[in-house]
Amino acid sequence: MDTLIGLNDVTIFQRDLLVLSNVSFEVKQGEFVYLVGRTGSGKSSLLKMLYADLPLEKGTASVVGYQLNTIKSREIPFLRRKLGIVFQDFQLLIDRSVNENLLFVMKATGWKEKKKMEQRISEVLHKVGMETKGHKMPHQLSGGEQQRIVIARALLNEPELIFADEPTGNLDPETSIGIMQLLHEISNSGRAVLMATHDYSLIRDFPGRVLSFEDNKVIERKNVEISLENTFD
Repeated sequence: MDTLIGLNDVTIFQRDLLVLSNVSFEVKQGEFVYLVGRTGSGKSSLLKMLYADLPLEKGTASVVGYQLNTIKSREIPFLRRKLGIVFQDFQLLIDRSVNENLLFVMKATGWKEKKKMEQRISEVLHKVGMETKGHKMPHQLSGGEQQRIVIARALLNEPELIFADEPTGNLDPETSIGIMQLLHEISNSGRAVLMATHDYSLIRDFPGRVLSFEDNKVIERKNVEISLENTFD
């Protein structure tokens, strides 16, 4: 299996504040990896560093073949085309339909041919079970439906790696289960998924590797017990 993320002794700062130090781990194709820890423990900062939104101050990191230590600003859009990012708050453009939201992203990432764009939109909406919703405006969709559209948007460029930052944070438990099933299907298809979450029950019901953010460190937990549930808020 290909290694999609490789971190070695990475240190991350937000402005001058130390967030994480001496972080080392690998993520391979098809793995599902949870990032868990208290609010402010560095989960989102790590994800931002991985998609080159935060600079890498110390250590070495490679993501889908790009070396983050030496990446040039002109290369960052190409890195991000190999990634799919799913946000908690959806970040859909509210003044345009689902199809128009997806078209906007495709045009911004270099798609040109109208027929191929329409075909790809149809494919990703079908994959997330939203093939009849392309004409809808975001406000006409439920939270779970909007999150499915966000996942469809993340899949447009056939990424090797999906980052999901609290993707179920604004959803009810039943809807969250549907989103988790979808993310695990994506992982089982050969992509890797990194998911930050506070919802420990999801880890119990949908097992994966667990990286715990504690005291500016990232620790891999083996055989995580449900009794640890109260460790995270």
